[in-house]
Amino acid sequence: MRLSRYFLPILRETPKEAEIVSHRLMLRAGMIRQEAAGIYAWLPLGLRVLNRVVEVIRAEQDRSGAIELLMPTIQSAELWRESGRYEAYGKEMLRIRDRHEREMLFGPTNEEMITAIFRSAVRSYKDLPKSLYHIQWKFRDEVRPRFGTMRSREFLMKDAYSFDLDEAGARHAYNKMFVAYLRTFARLGLKAIPMRAETGPIGGNLSHEFIILAQTGESEVYCDRAYLDFPIPPGSTDFDDVAALQATVDHWTSRYAATSEMHEPERFAAVPEEARMAARGIEVGHIFYFGTKYSEPMGARVTGPDGQERPVHMGSYGIGPSRLVAAIIEASHDEAGIVWPDAVAPFDVGLLNLKTGDSATDAACARIQEQLEAAGLSVLYDDRDERPGAKFATADLIGLPWQVIVGPKGLAEGQVELKRRATGERETVAPDALAARLRRGAAG
Repeated sequence: MRLSRYFLPILRETPKEAEIVSHRLMLRAGMIRQEAAGIYAWLPLGLRVLNRVVEVIRAEQDRSGAIELLMPTIQSAELWRESGRYEAYGKEMLRIRDRHEREMLFGPTNEEMITAIFRSAVRSYKDLPKSLYHIQWKFRDEVRPRFGTMRSREFLMKDAYSFDLDEAGARHAYNKMFVAYLRTFARLGLKAIPMRAETGPIGGNLSHEFIILAQTGESEVYCDRAYLDFPIPPGSTDFDDVAALQATVDHWTSRYAATSEMHEPERFAAVPEEARMAARGIEVGHIFYFGTKYSEPMGARVTGPDGQERPVHMGSYGIGPSRLVAAIIEASHDEAGIVWPDAVAPFDVGLLNLKTGDSATDAACARIQEQLEAAGLSVLYDDRDERPGAKFATADLIGLPWQVIVGPKGLAEGQVELKRRATGERETVAPDALAARLRRGAAG
């Protein structure tokens, strides 16, 4: 993609309304544009990142055995009355009426709808277990939306829902998502720590928030420093091995880790002083087991092996991809701009032509772009008629993992410069060797 043809409305000045780093950088880098309080348009660069985050989430959901579907954003109030949550949910729910005066709502979550879908199709324990997920926009009318996409009113959510015959099966479903979340966040370049958490309006008595540590985190969290060195479950993890999965979860819950709402100072004091961490944290995922909270009132029942009907046991599991984009920036940036992890970068390579209009640099850049794209790398080619300093500033701001810098002097010596954005390391490479060098760098 040539930058001269791309839509990238970069801001030179830092927006006054942006309070945290990710909000400032997302606006400055032309990733998002605010359309109303807490409501954002995702511009092309931001959308590419959002889609890549979704790809990782989807891959790990599928690996865990969850099945994707898509539910609508608008829901009937009657479903929520069945569960008893319609009046209880509060002003965060956007309530609307259609032209026939039927009460509707813009879904803040989907427990009721997925329960209705399940009960319409599943009648026997032989059809269990089931884990269904979708990736869909949601709306919660936050009293004070702030921090850009970190706490917006409209947001993208991956929410999964598990259905099991009994508590033991439901706990295994919970463990599957627990491990899938550890893998998801690690692949996104984040170190997420699972912490005991409140269940809130979702309900239930078992819940974990996945927290990344960041100075701009919304709340205080408390944990054992050992979590920073825990190994992530490998791609070969067998999600059907009940005992092994439980052992993994037991290991990841063996040390102290709690949000401020669940903090127990006396237990935390028992952690060796050198291992205690009190820090700010950002929630990037939340999982719940809530038993029959929805299946009981909504009649989601199956016939068990004994021929008796019983309500299914359920859990729900959320990740906010639009929130995650901001969280990744909070965890990975410097004074010059964003530093994208390879897995979610909008383009793999920024190609900088330092003398646009020069026949030699133009021809070299065209050839390099063709070779890199043929090798499966995505390239944003800065072919604008701009000073080199402006191109360097743009490249650092938008944070692509690699920069290939092409200038007349280097070309005359048969070389181009390669810069790794994360470390600032530079090296000279022959143009025809770039594709192989970048493949090695990505693998390493």
